[in-house]
Amino acid sequence: MDIFIIGILIDIIVGEPPVYLHPVVWMGRMIEKLKDKLGKKKISGVILTSIIIIAFIIPVLFLNLLPWLLKILLSSFLFSITFSIKFLFQSIIKAKNELESDIVKARLHISNLVSRDTSKLDKYQLTSAVIESLTENITDSIISPMIFFMILGLPGAMGYRVINTLDAMVGYKDEQNRSIGWFPAKADDLLNYIPARITGLLIVAAAFILRMDWRKSLMTMLRDSKLTPSPNSGYPMAAAAGALEIRLEKPGVYIIGDENNEPKTSAIADALKLSYVTVLLFILPIIILGVLI
Repeated sequence: MDIFIIGILIDIIVGEPPVYLHPVVWMGRMIEKLKDKLGKKKISGVILTSIIIIAFIIPVLFLNLLPWLLKILLSSFLFSITFSIKFLFQSIIKAKNELESDIVKARLHISNLVSRDTSKLDKYQLTSAVIESLTENITDSIISPMIFFMILGLPGAMGYRVINTLDAMVGYKDEQNRSIGWFPAKADDLLNYIPARITGLLIVAAAFILRMDWRKSLMTMLRDSKLTPSPNSGYPMAAAAGALEIRLEKPGVYIIGDENNEPKTSAIADALKLSYVTVLLFILPIIILGVLI
C-alpha cells in the first residue's frame, strides 16, 4: 500500500519523468527496433510481446534484493510510470483551451490523442474526440494498471503497461502491423475487459454524485457500449455520453449517445469533472481499505 500511495503522489505532484528516464519510452524504442527484425509472421507478435515483457519484468523482480527504503522508492517510481493521471488531464485541458482559441492548433494537439485524422474535423467532432480519448484512457491509463498492481504487484502493472504500449504501437489493423500486432491487440482486449466495465459503472456512480443524468448514463452504456470496434472502449465512452447527454462520434465508424446533441466545447469541462470523480471513486476506497487493514 505504501508503493500504491507514494506512486500516485509522484504522478500527481511530479508528473511524467524526463524522456531519458522514462521506461515506457524505452519500451517504445525497443519495440521499434525489434518489430522490423522479427518479420511479419503471426508468431512474431508473440515473440515480440514475450521479449519486451521479460526485459521489463525481470529487473522489477530484483528490486526485492534492495534495502527496504530504496526498494520502496524505486518501486513507487516504477509504479508511477505504469499509469498517468496528471499528464492525461493536462492533455485534455490543453485540448479544451486550444479548441476555444485556435482550432488549427487544436487539430494538431488532438491528433496526438486519437488515432483518427483530425485535419478536417469540425469543432463538434474535435470535442467528441477529446471526450472519447479522456474517458477511454480512464481505463487504459489509470484503472487497468492499478487493478493489475493490486492483483499481481508491480510486475502485474508493468506487464500491463508493456501490453498496452505494444497495442498502441503495433496493434492497428493496417497492412504493416496486422501480422505482428494481432497478439498484443488481443492481449490488450483481454486485460482491459473487466477494468473497462468497472470504469463504466464508476462513471455512472460519478454522474449520480455530480447530479448528472446517471440513469441515462447507465442506459446509454447498456445500449451503445458495443457499437465501437473495440470490445472495451465503448463502456466508459457510452457511460460518459449518457451522463453528459451528448453525442460522441467517430465519423464513419460509430455514433454513441444522443444523436441530436452535438457536444459543445464546454462539455469537456463537464467530462473532466466526471472523470475526476470517477478516478477518486476508484482510488479512495483502495487507500482507505489499505490503511484500515
